[in-house]
Amino acid sequence: MTALDPVQRLTAHVRTHLGDGPFPLPGGWTHMGAVICDASFQARRKYESTIRPRILRLQTAWPDAATVCGFQVRLATEDLAVAMNFSSPRRVATAYGITDLLVACGVDTRDDLHAWLDRQGNRATLLAVKGVGPKTVDYIGNLVGRSQVAIDVHLRAFAADAGVSGLGYEQLRAMYEATAAALRQERGGLEHAVWRFKSQAM
Repeated sequence: MTALDPVQRLTAHVRTHLGDGPFPLPGGWTHMGAVICDASFQARRKYESTIRPRILRLQTAWPDAATVCGFQVRLATEDLAVAMNFSSPRRVATAYGITDLLVACGVDTRDDLHAWLDRQGNRATLLAVKGVGPKTVDYIGNLVGRSQVAIDVHLRAFAADAGVSGLGYEQLRAMYEATAAALRQERGGLEHAVWRFKSQAM
């Protein structure tokens, strides 16, 4: 068995179930309040029915929260749990933590965050926020237009179906990145295609 075998298996599985692409990038958000709330609230929830409608309503209700500073001002005067119609003190605290960190680092817009994530040290800083793990960091990158692989239960299940299992987060992400390269697709586009395929099957 060669080192390339897992990539070959994952690539073949993608071609069998998703074809050869193209796999477009999901796009994300330009509204920074939406970015922060999406990243903070989405874990282990049905995205299309539970999270996306709330994010869309938040953007309409809080248009001035399109920047991180504008979002922070809203958080100082209004109840995020009420605005999101989502009772979870832990997730609300994560949103506050991400917001405070980005303001302290001078990150205010989508473009700011896109560039800020280029530096590995900043990714580590973001990981220090309670409730933020490697998947959330990669997911935030995709929300601001980067092309990354955020490993979640759906991507793990798809890989397991292909016979690729038992890998840590970084290893499995590397497998997906190599698969995207083999297919000549954007990493984030492949990730989103796999996520949609598995989430719709549930």
